Amino acid sequence: MADNENGLEPIVDGRGASILGPRNAALESQNPDGMIAPETDAGTVPNLKFSYAAAHNRVLSGGWAREITTRELPVATELAGVNMRLTPGGIRELHWHKEAEWSYVIAGSCRVSLLDELGRLFIDDVGPGDLWYFPAGLPHSIQALDEGVEFLLVFDDGAFSENETFLITDWFAHTPREVLALNFGAAGSAFDALPTDIDHTRYMFAGNVPPALADDAPPYPVGEPPQSYTWHMHAQEPTKAPGGQVRITDSRNFTVSERIAAALVEIEPGGMREMHWHPNADEWQYYLSGEGRMTVFASGGKARTFDYRAGDVGYVPFAMGHYIQNTGTETLTFLEMFRSDRFADVSLSQWMAALPPELVKEHLNLDDALIAGLPRTKSIVVGGS
Repeated sequence: MADNENGLEPIVDGRGASILGPRNAALESQNPDGMIAPETDAGTVPNLKFSYAAAHNRVLSGGWAREITTRELPVATELAGVNMRLTPGGIRELHWHKEAEWSYVIAGSCRVSLLDELGRLFIDDVGPGDLWYFPAGLPHSIQALDEGVEFLLVFDDGAFSENETFLITDWFAHTPREVLALNFGAAGSAFDALPTDIDHTRYMFAGNVPPALADDAPPYPVGEPPQSYTWHMHAQEPTKAPGGQVRITDSRNFTVSERIAAALVEIEPGGMREMHWHPNADEWQYYLSGEGRMTVFASGGKARTFDYRAGDVGYVPFAMGHYIQNTGTETLTFLEMFRSDRFADVSLSQWMAALPPELVKEHLNLDDALIAGLPRTKSIVVGGS
């Protein structure tokens, strides 16, 4: 690809031509494989990328939130994501929703709580690399601790919007005073101070930093919950490979997470997430650091390449083959998430190694030495040359 004072030009090996009209050189530089695709790309593949930098940001007294749903990324029908920031003491209002919620803490710390259907309260503090999972329908809260917090939320419905949750103040505002008085056994005047300017502005609001957990946690009224709704993902021992490592969290280790499975992948410079596909669900990705390139094979002679960097969301529809290369100079780190109770992938190399060698040779005309050297164990990440 040619480069001049105006930026990248879609010219390579005698093909293409310079751009004469208006252009966004900054955006073009972040998407070189969109400017001129690898020759192996072909056909029409839907857009599989959207950046939180291009998402609408809802800014309130307690922080901000921006979401990527099917409105922004139409192909992402199985999962939706929210990037949220709370200021010190900031509160994500008491609420619940019809979808399961999975979260990864990016920075800072917060206190989360959940009440199960038997009236048992779970409450815990989480920090960087920690997860929580809240089953659909159960009420919960999030409050930032003294350093504030930023986290990623993932929901098991691509059309889900954080702006449509069931909020406690919203319900109070739409319930007659006499009903509130009867329900809570109090005089109607007890509700004179209810917020009157809610209009969803209580969705995220400023608050005081809570005291230490030991002083803040009330006694369990019915007994302790039977399971934990939080998980320390970074404390997991990673599966290491030449070129990087991966941590997998699903219902087999984080037992409560029955609707969303995840992998935290780290790829060193020059390394690659091996050629593979997922036999059980679409893949929703969130890029945490570094720069990478993903090519997706969509069958029928179709393939398309996308470039990603920190803050971007990627998506791979069910069963489509793909790989992800680190194209930068630092470790590429990203989350893979699935609407499933378990993580599952099929390695192209492992499949070929398990087959009779002559069958592979008949298909691809590969030499015997290459076929004999195929790994019989899944690589997940492979090192660069």
